[in-house]
Amino acid sequence: MSIRVAIIGPTGYTGLWLIRLLQGHPEVELTYLASHREQLPNIAEEFPVLVGRCDMDCRPIDPRAIAREADLVFVCLPHRAAMNHVPALLDAGLRVVDLSADYRLADKVLYEQVYETTHTDPRNLTRAVYGLPELVDRRRIAEADLVANPGCYPTGAILGLAPLMQRSLIHPEEVVVHAASGITGAGRAVKPHLHFPEQNENYGPYAVGAHRHQPEIDQALGWVRGQPTGVLFVPHLLPIDQGILETIYCRPSDDQVTEEDLYEGYAQAYAEEPFVRVRRTLPNVKQVRDTNFCDVAVRLVQGRVVVIAAIDNMVKGASGQAIQNMNIMFSLDETMGLW
Repeated sequence: MSIRVAIIGPTGYTGLWLIRLLQGHPEVELTYLASHREQLPNIAEEFPVLVGRCDMDCRPIDPRAIAREADLVFVCLPHRAAMNHVPALLDAGLRVVDLSADYRLADKVLYEQVYETTHTDPRNLTRAVYGLPELVDRRRIAEADLVANPGCYPTGAILGLAPLMQRSLIHPEEVVVHAASGITGAGRAVKPHLHFPEQNENYGPYAVGAHRHQPEIDQALGWVRGQPTGVLFVPHLLPIDQGILETIYCRPSDDQVTEEDLYEGYAQAYAEEPFVRVRRTLPNVKQVRDTNFCDVAVRLVQGRVVVIAAIDNMVKGASGQAIQNMNIMFSLDETMGLW
């Protein structure tokens, strides 16, 4: 079996990581790179690391042309732009994994509030399946034509908190997620505050109370709990290329809860999950770099639960998880092409 794959928007970081990962996938043929640029680039000239590995020229975004050469499309466009192309891709018979935020929030009104734009594809918004395999019934992903790949911060936060909420081991209204990401999480577009002199040897918070991933975290954990949660999400920017570390503070639901009870909850929840490693030692970003793993550890300290979750924002937080979803959609081993 060979899956023919296209990437729309391959000149960003998620596109680059997809190409790199797909080069090692035994059941994938990368057939089409599509760009909205007026002057269509050669991808190896755009990313010299790909010289000799992928020398494809980018072509226009033409759903019918793509459908003649591909079975599935990874859409690596920014939010707002993605939903302008997804309907035509689906109508052309393609299956889609969207790495933007356009289909992650199931509530159209909420999306429009958070992203300050009209959602122009509400029909497909209701059809999209949230692609976090450890949380969502895999049969829904397998049957989906449109999978909304989760955000990077939400992936770590949700995987770090879901077992505790599923087993009512914490007070869900009293949770603080202190998260820090490498700079690739901000994308490849030039932004003054991301220049080397601004971020080198620097570390600080941003978008406190206003980050767009907060509603996504609330949505998914609300599904787990069956009612709204009270998670406070505080993001920070790290002066590193890639990686996310989330330190999560909670209050146990019962004074009798022990650290071993907490570990048992994680062990049961993730016993069959190939990409979640429940750790006794504390995770860090270097231990998950370039992998699709989420490493999780938990401590009970002075009557408080402290969860540590680490992922690579470009792999499990983006392109690796997208390939994990593709594998499920095409009934392949979920770990194929990933490490």
